[in-house]
Amino acid sequence: MLGLTLIVFIFGIVWGSFLNVMIYRTTHGTSPLSGRSKCPKCRKTISWKYNIPLISFFWLRGRCAHCGTKISWQYPVVELLTGLLFVWWLWMGRGFFLLVGQPWTLLQPVFWLLTGMLLLVVFVADWRFGLIPDSANFSLFVLALGYRLALTGSGLMESADLVKAIICGLVLMAFFYGLWFFTKGRGFGFGDVKLAPSLGLLLGWPKTIVAVFLAFVLGAVVAVVLIALGKKKLGQTIPFGPFLVLGTFAALLFGGRLWGWYFGQL
Repeated sequence: MLGLTLIVFIFGIVWGSFLNVMIYRTTHGTSPLSGRSKCPKCRKTISWKYNIPLISFFWLRGRCAHCGTKISWQYPVVELLTGLLFVWWLWMGRGFFLLVGQPWTLLQPVFWLLTGMLLLVVFVADWRFGLIPDSANFSLFVLALGYRLALTGSGLMESADLVKAIICGLVLMAFFYGLWFFTKGRGFGFGDVKLAPSLGLLLGWPKTIVAVFLAFVLGAVVAVVLIALGKKKLGQTIPFGPFLVLGTFAALLFGGRLWGWYFGQL
């Protein structure tokens, strides 16, 4: 079992390395498939031996092998998180998101693993660069819509639940669009507006409400802490996408229980 866990972890950090490429290139206007990686400072092509997930960063002491420019901690952190996501998926996630019967015994866990990786891209890209890539938003939407339509077509999801999920996404998109419009884009990003339909499809009713509520609460808490620490000033904004991602993960895992607990207190 330890050997299998290690293999899955290594596979995960390799995918994490690709996610780093995707995050950087899509937030800087290039394709993730546009050739080998280069140092953004000296533009030297990075050799394979300096591009080994996790290992190379610490071997090079966090600096470019050619010009000595510091390498962001984003790279090992994303690789590690992706590796841990794969291990979690192997031992817990597959059982949590598991439908009985082929092909869903395989397809559903794979769907949620891909969803987790795309949400990680959204989280890091928005936190680091203040931008949610259109490619990540589009991929997540197509994946979520295709999955829900397939579930409905197979009789594993009620048509009414699909309609509710679509309505949740549209209402959330309209709400976010209103925030973006009235703040003139200064207090709310348009990438969050584009993310909304996917969240509605992924979560449905009432988990979408739970996710958004948690996102606003987490965002407010972090904003207060950053202001108290002097990292942000009153009136400055912080990316909202990461909190939407955290709220989504929490709603997926505990949304039903949180919703029931809240109304149980009324």
